[in-house]
Amino acid sequence: MAAIAQPSTAGKLVVRNIGLLLSGDLKAPILDADCIVCVDGKIAQVGREADCDTGAADRVVDAKGTTVAPGLIDSHVHPVLGDWTPRQNQFGWIDSFLNGGVTTMVSAGEVHVPGRPKDIVGVKAMAIFAQRSFLNARPGGVKVHAGAPVIEQGMTEEDFKDMAEAGVKLLGEVGLGSVKAGEEARQMVAWARKYGIQSTIHTGGPSIPGSGLIDADVVLEADADIIGHINGGHTALPQNQIRCLCESCHRGIEIVHNGNEKMALFAMRTAFELGAPERVILGTDSPAGSGVQPLGILRMVSMLSSLGDVPAEVAFCFATGNTARMRDLDCGLIEVGRAADFVIMDRAQHTAGRNLLESVQLGDLPGISMTIIDGLVRTGRSRNTPPAERLAELVS
Repeated sequence: MAAIAQPSTAGKLVVRNIGLLLSGDLKAPILDADCIVCVDGKIAQVGREADCDTGAADRVVDAKGTTVAPGLIDSHVHPVLGDWTPRQNQFGWIDSFLNGGVTTMVSAGEVHVPGRPKDIVGVKAMAIFAQRSFLNARPGGVKVHAGAPVIEQGMTEEDFKDMAEAGVKLLGEVGLGSVKAGEEARQMVAWARKYGIQSTIHTGGPSIPGSGLIDADVVLEADADIIGHINGGHTALPQNQIRCLCESCHRGIEIVHNGNEKMALFAMRTAFELGAPERVILGTDSPAGSGVQPLGILRMVSMLSSLGDVPAEVAFCFATGNTARMRDLDCGLIEVGRAADFVIMDRAQHTAGRNLLESVQLGDLPGISMTIIDGLVRTGRSRNTPPAERLAELVS
C-alpha cells in the first residue's frame, strides 16, 4: 500500500561547518568529519568539506561549529491516532518529541485506544489500521513505526502470518493482554519471530488495568526480542532479577524514562560488566500516567551519562545506533546509505560544561537548534530545550 505523499525528499542537502559529529556507533562514537552530503533523503558522503562534493546543493545548513548527531529514537511509545493521545487527552505530543530531537518512534502497543478490542479479529484489524495510519500520516515528519498488537489468548500461528503479510512488524508488550504465562507467550513470540515480527515483553509490576506482574521467570521463558522497560514501567523488579535477565539472555535491554532510575543505572552498569553495552536501548514508555515527556530521551542520555559515569558520546549511542540495529531501522547512524535524520545541538546557555559533551556529562540538557528528517529541515530552534549557545542556520 502506498503512503500518502509527504514533502519531497528529492535533491541534495549539505550540512557543513560541523564542530562535532556523533556517529551513533559505539565502536567509533565521534567521527573525524565536518561535512555531510545527502542525496534524496539518504546520506551520500561523510568527511571533510574539502573532500566532499558540495556543489549544486538544493539545501545548505551551516552548523556553525555545533554538534550534529543522528536523530534520536524512542524505542517505547504508545501512540493511538495521529498526534493525539487519549491517555493525557493531549494533542501535539509527537511534534513536541520532535522538538526534543526524536525523529523516529517505535510503538510498544496502541494500548490506550478507547474501547481497545480484545477479540482476535479486532486485535488484528487494529494492528493493521495503526500500521497503515502512521505509514500514511507522519506528525511533524516523525517516523512512527506502529501497528503493535497486544496478543490475546486463542491466537494461532495463522493470525501472525496474516498480520505479517499485511505489513505488521511489531508486537505490543507481551503481558498487557490475556497472555501472561511464559509458556503460552513463548509459543506466540516464536510464531511472530517466524514471520518477521519483533516482540517486546512487559517487565515488572502492572502499569494499566488488565496488566499484571511479569517477573524474570516469565520474561526468560517467553524469550521476546526486547526486554521492555527492564527498569520497570513504572515498578521495577528486584535487583537480583534484573541482573538475572541481563546475564541469562542476550536480548535487548530497554531502559525507559518512566521507570525506576536506580534500576536503570543498575541495568546499564550490568550490561557494561557483561561486555554488552550494545544491548542497551532507550525509550520513554509514554504517553503514560506520568504524562508526556518531550525531552525524555535527552533526559535519559544525560542521566545515564552523568550518574552512570558514561561518556556522553557513548550514551547518545544508546538512543541512536544501538536502537537502530536492535530494531532493524535505516536511521540512527551516520553512515552512507542511511536515512538523513539528524539533530543539531550545542551546549545550553550558561551551562558549566565547556562543550556539549561535558555539559551532558555534568547532567545538563543540550539546546537543539534544528532537526532534519529524510534530508528536510523539520524544526528550527527547539521550543522545549534550553536555548543553545549557537544556532545552526539554513542558508539556502
